[in-house]
Amino acid sequence: MLYKFWIKLTLFCEFRKLSYCVKEPKKEPAKRSYRKTTGDTVKKGLFITFEGPEGAGKTTQISKLCDFFKSKGKECVVTREPGGTPVAEQLREIVKHHNGPELIVDEAEVLLFAASRAQHVRNLIIPAIEEGKIVICDRFYDSTFAYQGFARGQNIENLKYITDYAICGCVPDVTFLLDLPVEVGFKRTQTREETIGKADRIEAAGLEFHKAVREGFLRLAEEEAERIMVMNADQDSETLHNQITEYFADVL
Repeated sequence: MLYKFWIKLTLFCEFRKLSYCVKEPKKEPAKRSYRKTTGDTVKKGLFITFEGPEGAGKTTQISKLCDFFKSKGKECVVTREPGGTPVAEQLREIVKHHNGPELIVDEAEVLLFAASRAQHVRNLIIPAIEEGKIVICDRFYDSTFAYQGFARGQNIENLKYITDYAICGCVPDVTFLLDLPVEVGFKRTQTREETIGKADRIEAAGLEFHKAVREGFLRLAEEEAERIMVMNADQDSETLHNQITEYFADVL
């Protein structure tokens, strides 16, 4: 009797060992996307972002594209990151122009950008999209990966988690990456009104830093070729504008 019990116990233990060795296939977490729905509300508007190294001409192209949409009878909202709402603009002032004795550490910079983005997405971008407006944003989360990830060396996986939390599933429909040599962009920024006579932490980071930023953007474009359109920004602004508007021929 005891012998039979011992045999059963041994077989049971061997079975348990085997079952521990068989691992269930890892399930990827479901990806949230605001591009389709938010709750039960089908997205009505359009979300467009512009990215690129310093001096790429984003402001000019955003203005031209907004005028283009308005000429087609579309309501357009132009915004920027960091910033876009009163609280987000205050955070922008800190992260962009802080010039005090206490340095902003890299981790704090990431979280300041994320805090600004969360305010921006919840209080401006999503409401505008739900109202059927076209939102055009000067920078969004791709800049976080290019600047804080590829250039500052912050862990990309950590940035993904922080970004996902901040954007509430709000993903651009299309992103235009205005690409040009860093040296060309630097010459343009020297006469930019926004930063004349005002210290800018990001622009002051140096040539090698901004080269890493550009390379980061191009790597992102390779990974998300369906969303990110690489545009040659080292050309006439009107020619570039016409190339950008071609992407919306089937939308309007």
